[in-house]
Amino acid sequence: MTAGPDVRLVTTETIPGEQIRLGALVTACAVTGANVLRDVREAITNTVGGNMTRYERVLDDTLQRALDTLQEKARAAGYDGVVGVRVSHPVITDGAIEVVVTGTGYWAEQGR
Repeated sequence: MTAGPDVRLVTTETIPGEQIRLGALVTACAVTGANVLRDVREAITNTVGGNMTRYERVLDDTLQRALDTLQEKARAAGYDGVVGVRVSHPVITDGAIEVVVTGTGYWAEQGR
């Protein structure tokens, strides 16, 4: 992630006790492609049962990458943070993990 001031990501539409001025929609996405070896191992785990830890790790990494990108985009736009952050996972293609994050950029009114 680019160095710079922290950009808060908040799932609520407001921040209790803070005055904010809303900006525009901020979006980011991350897609991780399939890995044939990982998919074979996970298919076996799916057949016999158990935690699909390799996929969990890939999903966690993909989600974090999308959130990092959202922060970078908000920072580049001059926002102090993003409210109303939502995470979705549309299907673009079989064998890939897709994560889309969206929210509304905001500026903190305190101290401005």
